[in-house]
Amino acid sequence: MTNRLITKMADNIMRSIKLEKINLNLGVGSPGDKLENAVKLLKTITGEKPVKTVGKKRIPTWGVRPNLEIACRVTVRGKKAEEVLKRLFTSVKNTIAASKFDDQGNFAFGIPEYLSIPGMEYDTKIGIIGLEVAVTLQRPGFRIKRRKLKKTKVPQKHNITKEEAIEFVKQKFSATIAA
Repeated sequence: MTNRLITKMADNIMRSIKLEKINLNLGVGSPGDKLENAVKLLKTITGEKPVKTVGKKRIPTWGVRPNLEIACRVTVRGKKAEEVLKRLFTSVKNTIAASKFDDQGNFAFGIPEYLSIPGMEYDTKIGIIGLEVAVTLQRPGFRIKRRKLKKTKVPQKHNITKEEAIEFVKQKFSATIAA
């Protein structure tokens, strides 16, 4: 990214990027004790109450049917989201692949074992479970795509590009981007 673009973003408040939310998703594939342990794990990681999600399709080989609770997720926003994301970045050694970023500036990565998250201890009831982290970035003015009256698209020049998102992650979270 050119220095001219970085200074342009710093000069204009409307071009500044901030963390909107992070979503933690943990799929276990079946209801019961595994799902309850997953809910407990997400609650200890974030301090927020997770929501159970249900299957939409019937997949007989996996034992999944419609409306069967098979996963849980939690959304974290604000200052707490930044703190949780810093902990999650340290679990992947502050490295994320450039291919994990999409064209709208959002990114996602996986954590193979929750034990690598700082402050987490092994719980024999939970076992070893991995989770997915999806991060959404935004700029001031993105509200126009979600408001009730006069909903409209965000102009193309105001969208967050992949390069801008990578630069934001490098500066804000001191992360290294792998090729």
